[in-house]
Amino acid sequence: MNRELLMLVEAISREKNVERDVVLGAVESALAQATKKLYPGEVDIRVAIDRDSGNYDTFRRWVVVPDDAGLQNPDAEELLMDAQDRVSGIAVGEFIEEEVESVPIGRIGAMAAKQVILQKIRDAEREMLLNDFMSRGEKIFTGTVKRMDKGDIIVESGRVEGRLRRGEMIPKENLRNGDRVRAMIMEVDLTLRGAPIILSRSAPEFMIELFRNEVPEIEQGLLEIKSCARDPGSRAKIAVLSHDKRVDPIGTCVGVRGTRVNAVTNELAGERVDIVLWSEDPAQFVIGALAPANVSSIVVDEEKHAMDVVVDEENLAIAIGRGGQNVRLASDLTGWKINIMDAAESAQKQADETGAARQLFMEKLDVDEEIADILIEEGFASLEEVAYVPLQEMLEIESFDEDTVNELRARAKDALLTMEIAREESVDGVSQDLRSLDGLTPEQIDKLVAAGVNTRDDLADLAIDELTELTGQTADDAKALIMKAREHWFTGQE
Repeated sequence: MNRELLMLVEAISREKNVERDVVLGAVESALAQATKKLYPGEVDIRVAIDRDSGNYDTFRRWVVVPDDAGLQNPDAEELLMDAQDRVSGIAVGEFIEEEVESVPIGRIGAMAAKQVILQKIRDAEREMLLNDFMSRGEKIFTGTVKRMDKGDIIVESGRVEGRLRRGEMIPKENLRNGDRVRAMIMEVDLTLRGAPIILSRSAPEFMIELFRNEVPEIEQGLLEIKSCARDPGSRAKIAVLSHDKRVDPIGTCVGVRGTRVNAVTNELAGERVDIVLWSEDPAQFVIGALAPANVSSIVVDEEKHAMDVVVDEENLAIAIGRGGQNVRLASDLTGWKINIMDAAESAQKQADETGAARQLFMEKLDVDEEIADILIEEGFASLEEVAYVPLQEMLEIESFDEDTVNELRARAKDALLTMEIAREESVDGVSQDLRSLDGLTPEQIDKLVAAGVNTRDDLADLAIDELTELTGQTADDAKALIMKAREHWFTGQE
């Protein structure tokens, strides 16, 4: 019988083009499954077949677990202290094995064994097909819709299947069995049965790859797509850069009579694409990203990584876009927070900031309004700037002599020191868990303390809009901070 087993294994191995060890492994698994049925509980069985003779031995085994972990499955686990009594030197994660009576092959049940073996062979074939497919280095998966699976679409390409999840589809796109589909390969998850290739049609990377296929100049290195932002199925923006002065990046991506960009648009259910010229100058990049709106002026805040963009009344709606789409995509494309405002709003904000800076300088530096206005006109907006900008820059201010500059710098440093001492005193009542919370700056702590937020739980109880109002953070940053403050509620840690 053992000789016949080896002959059968050889025959299956040749017929299915699967390695002999894979087939033997399938037989071992079938024997182990049959043996498990003889025992109550969830036991662990290992079968070892001699590759030369066909003889096999069966072992029941227990995995060694830490003493403090306890036994989750006593039928297949052994505490470390008990295991060491049986086998000296054994460690956690190792197995204690005990040989048991082997189940004769004739009693397995031919159909059950056959199914297990065939399933193992199918898994091996699937892995070989998948490895062959991935070795081609393709980034776009092209296939046909095979079936629906719990809201996901299974796409078949040859004998390889990919999974297009509902959240990665283009909204309102209606795909049916037999439809041709192209999607970006995002990852390969071998733990998923059936369709291990995860696909996306909504990812920005998919649009970039579509342009790469349509525009040879990108593959040749003459053009580069620097970034992409999408509202899938509706509108998108891509930023392009030319590495050859003779090549027009926007015109090249558009193509003759729009053939290239139209090919991408048609693939993406009519998604309109704005092609933007990338620039090293962030302000120029943002201006281009807001097209077709015309920008009147722009103010860059490096510290907050934000820009105030001023447009006239005619361009205000265009710059913002329907539902804020245009400014949102421009922000995603450039990586900058963009605040759209008209001239009146800009003037009011500038007046408020100027008034606040004037009041700060008059109060903290003990100067009159004229001196404060000179500092503001020269671009100073904070005490830190007055105290620590290079001395030569301040000496270049015509209205100030050297004594005045030195006095202003000394007063600014004294004011900063006084404010820091006051701040430290003000946070004495703040709990350590709030002070040590990742993501909170000293300035934000000051604002929270002023509002009566003194502990981590106080912060965790805030609503997102309350925190944004207190600290001036974005809604996303405020949400992340609140969730960080609430973590100990769910972990049970103080």
